[in-house]
Amino acid sequence: MSTPTSESGFTPTGTIASPVDRRRVVFATVVGTTVEWYDFFIYATAAALVFGQLFFAPLGANSAILSFATVGVSFLFRPLGAFLAGHFGDKYGRKVVLMWTLILMGAATALIGVLPTYAAIGIWAPILLVLLRILQGLSAGGEWGGAVLMAVEHAPRTRRGAFGASPQIGVPLGLLLASGVMALMAMIAPGDAFLEWGWRVPFLLSVVLILVGWYVRRRVEESPVFAELAERKEQTRMPIVQLFRKHALLVLIAALVFAGNNAVGYMTTGGYIQNYSTNPEGPLALDRTPVLWAVTGSAVTWLLSTLAAGFVSDRIGRRTTYIIGWILQLGGVFLLFPLVNTENIWLIFLALAILTIGLGFTYGPQAALYSELFPASIRFSGVSISYAIGAILGGAFAPTIATWLVSETGTTLSVTWYLAGMTLIGLIATLLLRDRSGIPLGPDHEAEQAVSPIRGLSKA
Repeated sequence: MSTPTSESGFTPTGTIASPVDRRRVVFATVVGTTVEWYDFFIYATAAALVFGQLFFAPLGANSAILSFATVGVSFLFRPLGAFLAGHFGDKYGRKVVLMWTLILMGAATALIGVLPTYAAIGIWAPILLVLLRILQGLSAGGEWGGAVLMAVEHAPRTRRGAFGASPQIGVPLGLLLASGVMALMAMIAPGDAFLEWGWRVPFLLSVVLILVGWYVRRRVEESPVFAELAERKEQTRMPIVQLFRKHALLVLIAALVFAGNNAVGYMTTGGYIQNYSTNPEGPLALDRTPVLWAVTGSAVTWLLSTLAAGFVSDRIGRRTTYIIGWILQLGGVFLLFPLVNTENIWLIFLALAILTIGLGFTYGPQAALYSELFPASIRFSGVSISYAIGAILGGAFAPTIATWLVSETGTTLSVTWYLAGMTLIGLIATLLLRDRSGIPLGPDHEAEQAVSPIRGLSKA
């Protein structure tokens, strides 16, 4: 069989990926990232609904703020996970990193499901909970970059946005699954039963999901870009050093793009809306089950808009798609709390659905955008670390900040302006970048890839 040249501008080892291989990669990416984010979001949902009472209330402080703070703590360890995954991913391959991040996330999640509460083991309960959340953060920090590159580096040049949307839809799918399972358990085990054992079942289900994800991922071939780098023995010795020596400003700008999306997204994925609307001592005190179903429904609109944005970005470019997304997201931010505060569950769903359309358009093109920003030899490090820093600057403590703002000001308007500010930061960061849709991704084009995509600069 002859060795043809791919649409990405390089010739992978032996042959290019066949349509069957590409479909397998897309399927494996969706399944793997869905499992990872299910594990990650099930914690955020439990933090909003039960962890404050079971693990932090006896400490005598604001249990809701402490519980949300543990959601944010994991973000502080995402860069470490990204550094490790980026280093090993650029040296040893994308696939091996993805297998280990899946195992680490699943083990941490399952252990949370059997963790004794404060009433059983005292102060060790919140300490162990935080340690397991840190393991989730390390895994999440390494997962995204590997999944993105497996999808985008297998894709034809003209379909990177669509292929890159596959790891992106793992986030709304993970939220859909996490919220749906929690809502189901709230129905099966209502009231005190949910606090006693119902919340644990979704964590223990992670064991089954991890086995499925492992089976699917192990059947996928290595990224063709890395395969060629390995064949040529052109892997970078110290990819992280090279990244920050030549592309530090690009990493920061790319991180701010994600921060603008992530801060707003964590109103639901971080559990803030769930806690704000169901807290018995809060202004709404709604029943948790319909709220969880509203969040679950909004995950569907988020999924569809994320997928659509990936396809649209292949037609009109990543940058233009993002600009449309920021405008839609800003509108959703200003509608969010006026509709949620009506206490009408259908209007709450409408608020979340509108918000997630903007979120989808500022998230769907991200995989392709990031992959086209960095040279092949340090790409895993670049996309992973930019994503991790953006998560800290954006979503890490967004629920904690929102809770604090409402407690200090007495109004959700302060949260609206905070989210609007983060959206504008994302828009400005996007405007600073050139559109590089379709740039060759292979190692033959490192010189072209090294030209800075920052507007006004010729070199990074």
